[in-house]
Amino acid sequence: MLTAITILFFMQIVGELIARVTGLPLPGPLIGMLLLLLALIVHGRVPIGMRDTCHHSLKHLMLLFIPLVAGIMMYFDRLAHEWIPFLVACMGGVALTMVITAVTFRWVLNRSRAH
Repeated sequence: MLTAITILFFMQIVGELIARVTGLPLPGPLIGMLLLLLALIVHGRVPIGMRDTCHHSLKHLMLLFIPLVAGIMMYFDRLAHEWIPFLVACMGGVALTMVITAVTFRWVLNRSRAH
């Protein structure tokens, strides 16, 4: 478990370094996740320790939203004035996520039926 957490943090730090050095308009953690995906593709499978650690972390994912909600309250005045763009962005993000998830699910389902 400690090895998997170390790898996850290492990939995030490397992604952050790449974002800062290159000036890419992408968040460092996103670059780190893409690097992790690439490493797992090259490796050919997800190691058992990584799988178990990520599965355990995903079960408690809602705990990560507590700081987010507390942090957004710092900008409550601004949010009160700009609530329409915020609402549109949230609804658009949810809709886009649902569409991408459905397309990905259909692709994986068709691929698994073909094999």
